[in-house]
Amino acid sequence: MAHIEQLSPHIADLIAAGEVVERPASVMKELLENAIDAGATQIVAEIRNGGMTYLRVADNGCGIAPEEVPTAFLRHATSKLRRAEDLSAIGTLGFRGEALAAISAVSRLDIFTRQPGTEAGTRLSLEGGVPQGAPEPAGCPEGTTMVVRDLFFNTPARMKFMKKDSAEASAVTSVVQHLSLSNPHISFRFLKDGGEVLHTPGDNKLSSAIYAVLGRDFALGLQEVKGQGDGVEVSGYVTKPIHGRGTRGMQIFFVNGRLVKSQMLTAALEEAYKNQLLKGKFPGCVLHITLPKNQVDVNVHPAKTVVKFAQERPVFSAVYHVVQGALDAAGRPQQPAAPIHNSAPASTGTAVPRKDFYQTMDAKTFRERQEKRAESPAPAFLTRVPPVSVEMGRRTAISDVSRRPVSAVPPPVERPRPAAVPAERTEIFPKPSTAVDNVVERVEAFSPAKAEEKQEAVPALHSTPEVSPAPATPEEEPEQVAMAPAPPPRWRMAGEVLRTYILAEDGENVWLIDKHAAHERINFDRLKANTEPIMGQALLAAEAVKLAPEDAAVLLEHLPLLAEFGFEAEEFGGDSLLVRSIPSDIDAPQIQETLEDLAQKLRTCGTADPAAARDAMLHTMACKAAIKGGWVSDPAELQTLVDKVASGEVRYCPHGRPVAVKLSRYELEKMFKRA
Repeated sequence: MAHIEQLSPHIADLIAAGEVVERPASVMKELLENAIDAGATQIVAEIRNGGMTYLRVADNGCGIAPEEVPTAFLRHATSKLRRAEDLSAIGTLGFRGEALAAISAVSRLDIFTRQPGTEAGTRLSLEGGVPQGAPEPAGCPEGTTMVVRDLFFNTPARMKFMKKDSAEASAVTSVVQHLSLSNPHISFRFLKDGGEVLHTPGDNKLSSAIYAVLGRDFALGLQEVKGQGDGVEVSGYVTKPIHGRGTRGMQIFFVNGRLVKSQMLTAALEEAYKNQLLKGKFPGCVLHITLPKNQVDVNVHPAKTVVKFAQERPVFSAVYHVVQGALDAAGRPQQPAAPIHNSAPASTGTAVPRKDFYQTMDAKTFRERQEKRAESPAPAFLTRVPPVSVEMGRRTAISDVSRRPVSAVPPPVERPRPAAVPAERTEIFPKPSTAVDNVVERVEAFSPAKAEEKQEAVPALHSTPEVSPAPATPEEEPEQVAMAPAPPPRWRMAGEVLRTYILAEDGENVWLIDKHAAHERINFDRLKANTEPIMGQALLAAEAVKLAPEDAAVLLEHLPLLAEFGFEAEEFGGDSLLVRSIPSDIDAPQIQETLEDLAQKLRTCGTADPAAARDAMLHTMACKAAIKGGWVSDPAELQTLVDKVASGEVRYCPHGRPVAVKLSRYELEKMFKRA
């Protein structure tokens, strides 16, 4: 067994850095959290080449005292904890005291800091965690500026795990966006390769931060939520049910100002949308959950993205009821400002609606009133004004109207019985000469008997000269060919139910066929058999598609794979892709939904196996191009699907679900108690 030895401080720092610093996004997160904890109201972040060669964070916070600058880069040195009891009620984003030590251990770092009210600042340079001299005075603005260069320069093994600059930049952008949403009172400005990508106003309005970070379209489809219960306060915005997303990428949760990932919070949110969202759609949100600090443990993950609640039920209940209440209030029709009453003259009292009046009368009272009305003379107002009739849109008075009592039920009118029909056929109306009669006459004229008579009377105008027959040739004996087996009997399509399932029969069995699943399988087999790149169709105007940061990062990493499937896209900045061409099977309104599904599939299946990634892309393409349940389909189109299933070519959809379900004659008769 090898001897046990204590690791050198340098190797220990590299190991600790591997736990905290995974990529440039990790560095950006730690530096921004330190700036927020320092009380900054304005923060500027900048990266170049995805953050691998240059990363800068400048804030206007409280700064660091000159004598404490070297101490800040030692392990477990922090200004946010003093006692062990403080761990049970952590109110800051950073608290471990490992971030600066880990970052400086794997990079070349420069720090410039100046406290408010002082004349000069302090500058210190470190390389691989080792200070390059003593701190020296420097001119700099109030606050702290961190410049990180050449990340992982001394750990080449980590470099091979880094992704493309575009993917790393998207991950850094996601970190800046999330911290901007959790701190709307801070103005964030983010620069990438010299261009401004994000700038939030810092007006302490979450709606303004959402508009600047996630875009106008997402912000306009939100519903504000706010409420509390059991000591848990929930506030923020959720998407309206009609604006459901294709993935969960737009579900953003903050617990006491800290971005977290929690399946429990996701379940509470989606449960509140139950029976309101389309199938396959997910809600988006930016929710802030605030609860007592001693009720949540943030010290369970090195990256501090996972938290543990002391009691999960109150948190789940608060999120569920607050979101559900906001959705119900938004979907409830608005009540009129004042109730509408039937107007009546003051002398007659309150008018009674006609419906209620008749409902209060029974049948006997109604019959008695009708009989009295029939016996009494007509009211005076009927005799003073002559009746009026409407003829061709004009009002004309009728003067010779008898003023007799109005009877309740008019007496039956005796109609004369029709005379007996004579035996012989009589023409009451002259028979018109129509095109139908002409056709009948022509058909009768060319009956077999009359056709022979006409043939004798007509001279042989079209007679042909006699032609001598060709010499007879010996007939060759036909070659015997093996007969192909008869194709299976074609299933009869009986119709379609619920605009989703095709009803067919094959003699003694009844089949229910899922038209979407069958068409999806046909598309998948066709795309998979095609070894050539899928032909794309160019858009008349390139479309900018706004995506979640994680979705944009994975798609930018696989742009060549997208091009293979007909998507011609490029980076457009701000987690957007500029799409110039789409596959011929995809409609323009499906671009965003398809790209979101493709990103989710690529994250799920992983990218190590190209075949698995390609199949995942094929699944999405086949699903989007297939006919959907609820669509009105042509009978010929449905018959083609039935034939494919009947031939055995289509059995399962690409997801493994069955395409057809069989009901035998015996099973049907058993349902109806006939067997």
